[in-house]
Amino acid sequence: MLEMTREEFEELVAEALDRIPPELTRLMDNVAVFVEDEPPAGDPGLLGLYEGTPLTDRGEWYAGVLPDRITIYRGPTLRMCDTREDVVAETEVTVVHEIAHHFGIDDERLHALGYG
Repeated sequence: MLEMTREEFEELVAEALDRIPPELTRLMDNVAVFVEDEPPAGDPGLLGLYEGTPLTDRGEWYAGVLPDRITIYRGPTLRMCDTREDVVAETEVTVVHEIAHHFGIDDERLHALGYG
């Protein structure tokens, strides 16, 4: 398994977030991004997870709720990548994939766009 500290991995996630175009990040609302070492036990290969209410599903009722949560998992990413460059690329794809869920884009469409 490729070695990378949590701090290094968090920096890669931050850099991936910085590469999201500002016109999109301005539209993101009530969402927080986290890094965890491992995904839930039932899904050990999970690279990222979006939990919340997509922007497309929010209505007048949406107020006073906790932020949506995007979690990027370090362990599975490092286990599937051979080089640091692979980690950078995979982290960027995962971050974009989970942000797309925040915008209401489903897995089928993301796979068609190459972000599966």
